[in-house]
Amino acid sequence: MEGQKLVAASFILMMITMRVAQATIAIDCTTVTSLISACSSFVTYGAPDPFPGTPCCQAMASLNNLSDTVENRQSVCRCIMGLITSYNPNATAIATLPGFCGVSLGFTIDPNTDCN
Repeated sequence: MEGQKLVAASFILMMITMRVAQATIAIDCTTVTSLISACSSFVTYGAPDPFPGTPCCQAMASLNNLSDTVENRQSVCRCIMGLITSYNPNATAIATLPGFCGVSLGFTIDPNTDCN
């Protein structure tokens, strides 16, 4: 019985430690770029419009979920700002993705956005 309690306590401690570690890891731009690539046809061609339930909007929801802390939201913001700078002709398409998908990332996608 004591052994089972020790195993359970160890498991709970491990899960808490993993959760804290995940919360402190900054999001890298590879992840953000990969998620936004699910919307590549809209970003590139302006069609078809994404809507909730499509892979593009599922990716936007994933970005929203990744933006669960201030630090993560700032990391996602910086990555997206880098993308809209790199893909300047398509910056408007990238900026409209959260709205089409009914997601709020907690910041405005605009070249002048300060991610801090």
